[in-house]
Amino acid sequence: MVTGSNGLLGQKLIHALKERADVTLIATARGQNRLQSQIGYTYYSLDVCDEQQVLELFLAVKPDVIIHAAAMTQVDDCEEHQEACWNLNVSAVDYLIRSCEAINAHMIHLSTDFIFDGAAGPYDEKAAANPLSFYGKSKLAAEKLLIDSSISYAIIRTVLVYGVAEDMSRSNIVLWAKSALEKGQPLRIVADQFRSPTLAEDLAAGCILAAINRAQGVFNISGKDQMSVLELVKRVADYFKLPTDQISEVSTDELGQKARRPKITGFVLDKARRELGYEPRSFEEGIALVMSQTAQ
Repeated sequence: MVTGSNGLLGQKLIHALKERADVTLIATARGQNRLQSQIGYTYYSLDVCDEQQVLELFLAVKPDVIIHAAAMTQVDDCEEHQEACWNLNVSAVDYLIRSCEAINAHMIHLSTDFIFDGAAGPYDEKAAANPLSFYGKSKLAAEKLLIDSSISYAIIRTVLVYGVAEDMSRSNIVLWAKSALEKGQPLRIVADQFRSPTLAEDLAAGCILAAINRAQGVFNISGKDQMSVLELVKRVADYFKLPTDQISEVSTDELGQKARRPKITGFVLDKARRELGYEPRSFEEGIALVMSQTAQ
């Protein structure tokens, strides 16, 4: 079972898993199914913030493994709407854990580099968390719920996910940067925040490896190239041979974002490579895949 199947990661999971003969796939999201292809899986509308609804569906379909991809991930929105953030990112996880307990299901939970303060990235799985934002605090609280529970689980931490989704409600950093550069728009790009951007297909592959192997514990699943956001935008420009004259460097402090961001994150991937066989694409390979999908 996949939650959040209408989202970017959720869609990639559905597309990958519906092709597998060894998987009976259940997709869930709030509201209607937004995927064009509705063959190869069963869809249920599910509000994960409704404890009774979650339990009833679990008891009805009895999933062996759940990949929980539903979350509130817009960092500034989480800062501004803390109750909604907590309901989706923490309370819903509690409901899912209880339902997993009822049917002995294995849970794959998505977490984030924003549980760290960014003082000492890139991080391995044993690094001490210290979130700066309410979003980061909510995701760390959800991790603690899993760690303190009696269920079988894996926590998948990731970084700055990008890719193309059907019926896309918002863009991603690669498409946004390409579009802005092509239009010659003046761009103020932060130079002191470092990330390892993650292709959505790679993240989905990591989640599936964890699910199929019933992996236990915490795993870093991200891109392998760490770079500043400024370098990211310049690498997009280089890939498409676009001018960079309109880019100006700014600091995190100058941006004045509502929620504090960690400055240097990114992940050490040794454990995921060793235990799961995870191997992400390079950033340029990711750009190529995204652009091939937008051309279809």
